[in-house]
Amino acid sequence: MMATDDYSRQQAQDVNGSKTLPLMSRDEIEDLIANGRHIVIYREYVLKLDAWLKYHPGGAKSIMHLVGRDGTDWVDVLHSDEAKQKMPRYRIGRIEGSWLNFRPPIQGGVFRTMAEIEADRSKGKYEVTTGDDASSPSSRAPSPVFDVDAGALRGRKNASGTGSARSGSISSNSTTDKTPLDGMSYLDTVTREHIRLDLETYPAVDEATQTNIAVKYRELHQRIIDAGLYKTSYSAYGWECLRYFCLFSTMLITLHYGYYFISALSLGFLWHQLVFTAHDAAHMGITHKYYIDTSIGIFIANFIGGLSLGWWKHNHNVHHIVTNAPEHDPDIEHMPIFAVSHRLLGDLRSTFYERVMKYDAVAKVLLRIQPWTYYPFLALGRFNLYVLSWDFILNGKGPRKGPAANHRWIELVGQVFFWIWFGYGILYKSIPDNWSRFVFVMVSHIASSPLHVQIVLSHFAMSTADLGPQESFAQMMLRTTMDVDCPPWLDFVHGGLQFQAIHHMFPRLPRHNLRKAQGLIIEFCKDVDIPYAFYGFSRANGQVIGKLAEVAQQAAIFSKCQETITKTKNFDI
Repeated sequence: MMATDDYSRQQAQDVNGSKTLPLMSRDEIEDLIANGRHIVIYREYVLKLDAWLKYHPGGAKSIMHLVGRDGTDWVDVLHSDEAKQKMPRYRIGRIEGSWLNFRPPIQGGVFRTMAEIEADRSKGKYEVTTGDDASSPSSRAPSPVFDVDAGALRGRKNASGTGSARSGSISSNSTTDKTPLDGMSYLDTVTREHIRLDLETYPAVDEATQTNIAVKYRELHQRIIDAGLYKTSYSAYGWECLRYFCLFSTMLITLHYGYYFISALSLGFLWHQLVFTAHDAAHMGITHKYYIDTSIGIFIANFIGGLSLGWWKHNHNVHHIVTNAPEHDPDIEHMPIFAVSHRLLGDLRSTFYERVMKYDAVAKVLLRIQPWTYYPFLALGRFNLYVLSWDFILNGKGPRKGPAANHRWIELVGQVFFWIWFGYGILYKSIPDNWSRFVFVMVSHIASSPLHVQIVLSHFAMSTADLGPQESFAQMMLRTTMDVDCPPWLDFVHGGLQFQAIHHMFPRLPRHNLRKAQGLIIEFCKDVDIPYAFYGFSRANGQVIGKLAEVAQQAAIFSKCQETITKTKNFDI
């Protein structure tokens, strides 16, 4: 580790004027990361977040995905002003000018200690590294890194014009005649093709282009603030509460008179609507106060819905940082049931679940038929959420220290409360026979399942390609997320989740204001030449089914490649 005395002697006053911070070189920062430090750049300051990992309400992994990067845009939009005011305590230095991002270690980034850097220089190697693994992309590391030649695409014109979405896919039929004998080589070929298509459709990922997009995105964010769109419409929540009361009352009245089917439907619709407010609270989009919004979210999610808000935050924050990355984003890691990327056929290792997502015999069967099993499995999704919630709470997977650690016990109380009122009070005491109980459970849970369709709809059909660590926050969110068109009077059905692209760009923006922000986002997209994906509900579902069918076809080709290799080896023997 390099000694503090070796830091540059150029000094800068901290914001509070209480101390001075050294100007740190890129080599010094790389050395710190190589020695296991969690370094994030924020507003030209160098933050060392090792001490904060166990306290972070959103989990350690969301921080780990920003190590070595300029995380300014991610941090600003995901955190409250209260949280950002605490960040100066983690500053250890500063930088000047723009920052060339490293690939974080959790994503396979390779870092050198100062001794290794000096050794490279003694050999005449002076290039600036970005932490990418220099190994061949055809090597079968769990999470292979593909180099992106951005320079070759500078100055290209967006062929899709403005406002149209990319198809995000290639025809597997075009590869059948030239299918490589090696199945892994086939997957690598498809990966390169997807990267090429994205690079032709979106702005180049060189530093200058992406810096310009970041600057204009921050100007857009200021326009959002100046327009007052962060102000919550509490009258809108008044109507939401009235809707909740009507559904809850209908559930109790029909339950009392023995109309169990209608009662179950009302409860399912209530859960469906309540999740939208729990989602708002978890993003601090209601009062914008961490403790108040978290309390609202825990009450709704755990006490009324039987789901863990802590699990959701742990999962969802990573999703917002590495959206649609097959080996990092838990929201698209559903092996062996679904695969929305051909890369999941290659036994990728999930950095979130810390296990290999095996393309095993079960996956080979289920992925072939996933366009047909998509809606049935989503209809049963709530049962899986129960399992994930209990696993998160019982195994203490949340923050280990600080106020957020105590939420585990509050959530545990909430889970017990839920199963008392729902399991004992309704299912056991209020319904007379087992068949009626079974019907009530299935109807109530399936009635809330359109939520699961809405959640995955905006991502499953979009790009899963990795364009490298230099891609700006705004471009990544718009490339991996679509919005769904619907008339304003249907907004309550979608709960704001139909504006997922806008939500991903500004996660704390109150959902009742997302439609108002749409015009500003469209202007921004035209200005920076980024396509804005915006489909009707039916067409969006068609895009998802098409993507599932494409991957199913790729799975069939991949299996044929493996069979061919096996037969060839057996013949040689």
